[in-house]
Amino acid sequence: MARERKFSKEELFHETKELLLLHGYEGFSFSVLADHLHVSRGTIYKYYDNKEELVTSLMIHEMNQFLSDLKEIEQYPGFDAQFDFLLEVILKKREIHRFIGINAQIPIGTNESVKKNKEVLDKLHLDMYGYLQNFIQLGKKESKLKPHLANGLMLGFIFQSVAIPNHFGIPHAEWIQSIKEIISHGMLVSK
Repeated sequence: MARERKFSKEELFHETKELLLLHGYEGFSFSVLADHLHVSRGTIYKYYDNKEELVTSLMIHEMNQFLSDLKEIEQYPGFDAQFDFLLEVILKKREIHRFIGINAQIPIGTNESVKKNKEVLDKLHLDMYGYLQNFIQLGKKESKLKPHLANGLMLGFIFQSVAIPNHFGIPHAEWIQSIKEIISHGMLVSK
């Protein structure tokens, strides 16, 4: 009898993440994952009951890492410094936005673990918006952001702008600066 190949949780999460980003939630399966890990599907079922449980567990892991980075925003004095930091963090973890979208596709009623994981993800999502709301409030307080614009709209605009793929290979520093300039001042020349 052949020995089962061992893999770490980090390796399992890494492969799951790569496959989700490549194929999306609907295209991801334990069969595809097993092929990439060079194990049987049964080996994965020893760890997770279904793909929903694995995917939500991965998302909790990713969201915790993102929030760990995002918490550091409070160490930066002033809106401009926090804005630079936020863009760097979002660009470093740009897949977080896609994971939030994937989370919405996962049915709750799969099993109790999935239900609990989705509740944790909802809480983490609220925690993320708590940090970001503080950032927006600081911008309004310092008169850097227009007070009449909705906070959610501004946050969505920042996240969507950062999610634009860099198909032309613009150097990272120039890419960030250009995004920041477009968010801050638009792309039209003032007359």
